Amino acid sequence: MTTRVTTAIEDGIADVRLARPDKMNALDPAMFEGIGAAIDALADRTDVRCVVLSGEGRAFCAGLDMASMAAGGSGTGRARNAQGAILPQHVSWGWRTLPMPVIAAVHGVAFGGGFQIMSGADIRIAAPGTRFAIREVHWGLVPDMAGFPLWRTLVRDDVLRELTYTAREFEAAEAQAFGFITRIVDDPHAAAMALAREIATKSPHAIRGAKRLCNMAHDANPLAMLQAETDEQVKVIGQPNMMEQVAAHREQRAAVFAD
Repeated sequence: MTTRVTTAIEDGIADVRLARPDKMNALDPAMFEGIGAAIDALADRTDVRCVVLSGEGRAFCAGLDMASMAAGGSGTGRARNAQGAILPQHVSWGWRTLPMPVIAAVHGVAFGGGFQIMSGADIRIAAPGTRFAIREVHWGLVPDMAGFPLWRTLVRDDVLRELTYTAREFEAAEAQAFGFITRIVDDPHAAAMALAREIATKSPHAIRGAKRLCNMAHDANPLAMLQAETDEQVKVIGQPNMMEQVAAHREQRAAVFAD
């Protein structure tokens, strides 16, 4: 089986790439398995400070490989994992549940399942002219790869309904205005790597605590959030990584953190 996903880890940054460029990284069973395995392999990596997710070739991900589906290849795993997701949901939702931030670098197209995978990232950087679509209704399907629990934190309800009901394409500037895209740059992968390197200079325990709070923010009631803020602060205040961060700023040097 051809490798569908590659992961290179250097200097605390995992560079994860969808690697089926001849098919615009379309999702077949092997791609689902590859993405899920990449997420699972990162889940316990305390040495990884940030993840950059991108696609090789002309596109980030063109969505489902419809030929594979027609040939009976859509029967990806239906067992639910510890987060309650089946595999087609895990390949999107799993990025959100990783302990470290994930930055998606998007170009070409992100359609259907590819759009949902992109939406799982904490931050999404796109190239000008990138085309997007919540494409499922075009094929008589509904979005079922964790898009809805991800999109509710990004976009207005009426906008989401319009894009879902029509399956229309839209480009990067409109995607940014809607809230799907964080920013637009000519080289999204280079920008994502630069941002990942910046994040990697911060205390990993503080960053992971901040991500947990961000993940809670939409759904938790205010009292739960107040308690969660306190709990996360207790985990880091006065601890070695916090003291190292302060010392590094004072001494104008790079911080050296413990995992």
